[in-house]
Amino acid sequence: QVHLVESGGGLVQPGGSLKLSCAASGTIYEIYDMAWYRQAPGQERELVALVTSTDSTKYTSSVKGRFTISRDIAKNMVYLQMNDLKPEDSARYYCYVDGRGSDEDFDSWGQGTQVTVSS
Repeated sequence: QVHLVESGGGLVQPGGSLKLSCAASGTIYEIYDMAWYRQAPGQERELVALVTSTDSTKYTSSVKGRFTISRDIAKNMVYLQMNDLKPEDSARYYCYVDGRGSDEDFDSWGQGTQVTVSS
């Protein structure tokens, strides 16, 4: 079983920055994709950013140029640097990781960290 723990959320003013971190623990032989999703009240969970095993990245259009996803494979961690935050970025942000464990592939979600952008 792979466990994910996010950190770094909080309250920030519009135009501010936050950096989210996610640590994966457990029996992990290989990580494939690492991603950040978000879900605002009354809305569906959406993909914010993804980084693949080959370090290719993908972003939802609304965050391009403002958010940067990165990973540290040696530490099994993924980060999301969020700049120029807007009120519409307010949501609960979830870390997602898939890969291979001891016997089979896995996909795991964290519990989420709240990001609130407000003046």
